[in-house]
Amino acid sequence: MSSAATPRAALLATLLVAFALPGKSVSRETTLRESRPLTDGWQFVLDRESRQTPPESGWQPVNLPHTWNALDGQDGGDDYFRGVGWYRREGVLLDASMPDGDCILAFSAASIVADVWLDGHHLGQHRGAFATFAFDITPFARRGERQRLEVRVDNRKTDDIAPLSGDFTMFGGLYREVRVKIRPPVRFGYENLAAAPVRVVTKRATPESAILEVSGEVRGARDLAELRAQIEIRDADGKLVSRASGIPLERIGGEVRFAESCEVPKPRLWRGVRDPYLYYARVELLRDERTIDRVTIDVGIRTFRVDPQRGFLLNEEPYDLRGVSRHQDRLDKGWAISREDIAEDFRILRELGCTAVRLAHYPHDEIAYEEADRAGLVVWAEIPLVDQIHQSEAFSRTTHQQLREMIEQHFNHPSICFWGVHNEVTAPWKAGPDPTALVADLHRAAKRLDPSRLTVCAACDPVEHPANWQTDLTAFNRYYGWYAGKVEQFGPWADGVHAAHPKTPLGISEYGAGASATLRRWPATQPVHNGPEHPEQWQTELHRGHWMAMRERPYLWCKFIWNGFDFACDSRREGDLPGRNDKGLVTFDRKTRKEAFHWYRAAWASEPVVHIAPPLRSSESGAMVVRVFSNCDSVELFVAGKSVGERTVDGFQSLWELTGDVAELKAVARRGELVVESKWASH
Repeated sequence: MSSAATPRAALLATLLVAFALPGKSVSRETTLRESRPLTDGWQFVLDRESRQTPPESGWQPVNLPHTWNALDGQDGGDDYFRGVGWYRREGVLLDASMPDGDCILAFSAASIVADVWLDGHHLGQHRGAFATFAFDITPFARRGERQRLEVRVDNRKTDDIAPLSGDFTMFGGLYREVRVKIRPPVRFGYENLAAAPVRVVTKRATPESAILEVSGEVRGARDLAELRAQIEIRDADGKLVSRASGIPLERIGGEVRFAESCEVPKPRLWRGVRDPYLYYARVELLRDERTIDRVTIDVGIRTFRVDPQRGFLLNEEPYDLRGVSRHQDRLDKGWAISREDIAEDFRILRELGCTAVRLAHYPHDEIAYEEADRAGLVVWAEIPLVDQIHQSEAFSRTTHQQLREMIEQHFNHPSICFWGVHNEVTAPWKAGPDPTALVADLHRAAKRLDPSRLTVCAACDPVEHPANWQTDLTAFNRYYGWYAGKVEQFGPWADGVHAAHPKTPLGISEYGAGASATLRRWPATQPVHNGPEHPEQWQTELHRGHWMAMRERPYLWCKFIWNGFDFACDSRREGDLPGRNDKGLVTFDRKTRKEAFHWYRAAWASEPVVHIAPPLRSSESGAMVVRVFSNCDSVELFVAGKSVGERTVDGFQSLWELTGDVAELKAVARRGELVVESKWASH
């Protein structure tokens, strides 16, 4: 991969990648490693005095995940509570039925700074709102006995932790899972207890064979002569396709490592949404032929590269990276969402026709990457370096820590192709220190930690700022027709940047407009972006204009809408709801698909699509305007069973202006011999 001196030297070379994640299927799991959630039995109190010891009174029962900003973080006013909350749980941590081994206490995230005590022992502090962190509590855990767990969580802004600012609410609390895990004393695992225990990387992939390198570290090992590793690669049905046994361990410095290559004949590749096929690797640690640790890892075999002219290539085939950005919050829940909530989001993204997703502006829950693996959605993952930096060694240190945590914890996902290292840190409206040196350092660090993926940034004005050009790939956030300018300016702008940087792949990381699902207006005219009215139809027209320009420019390696879902930003007061960024294609509660969602379904689907947008009266002509979104050749419209004419489809839309009542509509769309129809009726 590229070096510091030539950051893009290897962009045109094929990147061969296969990634792994912890086994999810019960039939593949091992009893040698056990994990149990600590969901109930918690108490919580908000500490407005930000004390260093827990309050005596005011405790209330809660279940995890939990945030104290679920309501005040979404209601507007920029006054949600940012301070200290205390959690405590008194009960059995190490159940008598759990197997013997080392006891690990793992937090999937805590926002922003967390201190943890067990029976008065300070286990440690974690700084950063989005990473898993863990403590080895073996010396303190008492099997079958009640113990007190206390956690102090502080979501106040601090100068040494990114993000320093951002257009989203920073919810506080233990908003992801907490688990007790049992691990064998001698086991697979890196220094970071939350890192993936074993890594798999494809060294070569052809239609005839793939070479997978399986590697890792072993903790707790003393006598290496009696230890061996063993690897089995199996297909999705469990059939053995490759095996390596008797793999010796090697002590390098203070670390014990192993590495072995396995050949997979005639591999079935991970092909994104076309075929997100997963093998799995079973990796065992043996002492005198007895298994003492075992991990199971899903493995996707694929190649990818990005060409400055042709865009993204998956397994050397053009693959249109189109999708949305996603924030992790929900109405009345904040960041304290469930596994089912995450799964629903990914079902909606597949319904929309996405082939990719940008998980912004921070590392998301492990479950989100698992969903992307199985759905075949290519992922842009990123750290929370948003808007500006602080010029201090402490800020640099924690930002590098967040990068390392993201890569080590989520390394093994076939969906992730890109590590994002910043979002809009050159923004002139967020003046601060020059971020170029830090961005360059983060790029180099990411390449050391994971040479198999590409680094990327979500850039903004000024276009030529050096911080926008330090990563392998560059993408831009552009809002023509919303914050400034006109929609039709987008195409010439993109052509100009591409001409100025013909050897650098150029993408679009954000574009979009706000939309109220309750405000409808025709003709669609550009509103004031921070005003009270965000008509839904302008969002549709803005997206229609941008996408029609993008589809004519194959050099754009990615196109990400901002945003898939409305999300909380307590400082905003615009549109019809305070505290809301309403640029989503779907409402905050996930109940309503906005008009633009249905237009994109027509624009992105390969199968025939037809959808009738609810009619609305033109303020100019007084006629009832009916728009039908479709990817077919023509659409015929029927009113109360009577045809009112057939229209060709232009820009995935056909339009009629009608007089009289339109209480019942039917649209019949034709593509060659195929016929599809849609109905609409007033309520």
